[in-house]
Amino acid sequence: MPLAQTQAVKSSPPSNLSVILSGPISKTLLRLAAPNIISFLVQASVTMMEMWYVGLLGTAALAGLALAYPMAMLMNMLSAGSVGGVIAATTARAIGAKDIEKANRIIWHGIGIALGASALFSYVFLGFSEKIYTLIGGQDENLKQAISYSNALFTGVIFIWLFNTFSSLIRGSGDMKTPARALLIMSVVQVIASGVLSQGFGPIPSIGIAGIAWGMVLGSAVGFAIVLMRLLSGKAGIQLTLYACRFDKSITKDLLKVGTIAAANPVLSISSVVLLTYLVSRFGEDALAGFGIASRVEFILVPIVFGFGAAMISMVGSNVGAGQVPRAERIAWTGGAISAGICGVIGVTVAVFPLAWAGLFSSEPAVLQAASDYLQIAGPSYAFFGLGLSLYFASQGAHAVIWPVLASLGRLVVAVGIGGWAVSVWPDYHTVLYCIAASLAIYGVGPSLALFLGVWRKTNGYKEGA
Repeated sequence: MPLAQTQAVKSSPPSNLSVILSGPISKTLLRLAAPNIISFLVQASVTMMEMWYVGLLGTAALAGLALAYPMAMLMNMLSAGSVGGVIAATTARAIGAKDIEKANRIIWHGIGIALGASALFSYVFLGFSEKIYTLIGGQDENLKQAISYSNALFTGVIFIWLFNTFSSLIRGSGDMKTPARALLIMSVVQVIASGVLSQGFGPIPSIGIAGIAWGMVLGSAVGFAIVLMRLLSGKAGIQLTLYACRFDKSITKDLLKVGTIAAANPVLSISSVVLLTYLVSRFGEDALAGFGIASRVEFILVPIVFGFGAAMISMVGSNVGAGQVPRAERIAWTGGAISAGICGVIGVTVAVFPLAWAGLFSSEPAVLQAASDYLQIAGPSYAFFGLGLSLYFASQGAHAVIWPVLASLGRLVVAVGIGGWAVSVWPDYHTVLYCIAASLAIYGVGPSLALFLGVWRKTNGYKEGA
């Protein structure tokens, strides 16, 4: 389908806008989040399958993935969670204000961001991968494995950025089903391609850990094609048209102002993981592999929380755009409580039964012990992680992301700053784990305090009775 030359069909708000602005909060949030949750649970299962595939390749591959996967998560969190979230929030605010023309122009600004960001990631990680992974503790065979995975991923990173950007635009319009369907199909392609390419099948030879990354790229390319067709059709409430292809200073200002701050959150989060990986690498390859297996639980929690977070961005953004800031706050508290509950249950479960998770990916006693120690100490703090991450997404809708970012900074200081000092005094693997648990509590308390103190109202100029 060629690009439309005019605005075509899009002159009215999406049909579900009235429900977002005035419907029951819990019911509406759960209805909007349901497609996301299902698709992201499937994506979480894909993550588990990828880890299983890598486990079949050996301990060195697991350690290599522990080095490289945080970089993949950084790129995904930026494209889907922070930059993508701001794009979705800005779209939702435009729709809440019933400015559909502006919403259509945001699409082209999103495309520009995706192209520029993917080029930057490719340049950095294709050009300097060996230096990067050596700096964070990679050596010998695990370094080779990390570079192999990274080079494959960042060769095709453009498809991941475009898929996440277009999905964010569609979610911002209130359409959660199309990105969810695309993610489901993408997940099927990804898990099949990753398995075939990493392990080999019939005449297709194994290419090792690089096959895991190529599976993600191929899946993203398929997902991108689906969301592209949706935007071209205009059925999502917004439409990709040549008519809307023009620079808009106000859109650029909004995206840069909030997006730059929002982008700091995943950078800080991944920096925590990377620097913790460096600290753990001091205790040997077995500890590094166990740390990678256990910390993968947190990466699985991210897409689960994002299932609610994507709906919260749309609902909060639309309500703030319509001037209903108190309702937006109630949406944040509701979504935050649900996310904290889900992550808390998962955290306690893996803490009580750590081998049920770690045993899926390794049978090495030392690796299992390191993973179990992590889960038993840090697992109960995952409720704070779910609370903090969900309020970060909600804060994007309110264009008030500074406090969640400060909470991420606090997490980094506690986990790595205090953790690094503590390890120098008490050189033990468990010392790192206690600092991780404390840092997760900081991450959840920060944005909760901001919401309680009325930061959203001040940011958006809301006054009672006005």
